[in-house]
Amino acid sequence: MSGLSGLKVLVIDDSKTIRRTAETLLTKEGCEVVTAVDGFEALAKIADHKPDIIFVDIMMPRLDGYQTCALIKHNASFKQTPVIMLSSKDGLFDRARGRIVGSEQYLTKPFTRDELLGAIQNHVRRAASA
Repeated sequence: MSGLSGLKVLVIDDSKTIRRTAETLLTKEGCEVVTAVDGFEALAKIADHKPDIIFVDIMMPRLDGYQTCALIKHNASFKQTPVIMLSSKDGLFDRARGRIVGSEQYLTKPFTRDELLGAIQNHVRRAASA
């Protein structure tokens, strides 16, 4: 159904439940999933694994999702990597702030399997047509 096989996905979230849920769903679709508990851990893993797409939680200790996204987008090597914000808040302000720091999309937690896969497929299609 998805054509996501071999896609490298990084999931950054301080919630073990969210990381495990996303990892399980994406692994079933053939994705290679790397997880990180916060922005600092994620930045090291991004350099090592070079993900095709990144999901980042907004509310995290040490380095929040906005800061993490901004750092990713300011790195020339990863500027084009799609970043999708994850948040339990669904406010206009949060969405706007996500856009400002360079995120491509915004998913509200808890997300469904279809929302998660749909978000990835959007960016796979976009990359294929670019």
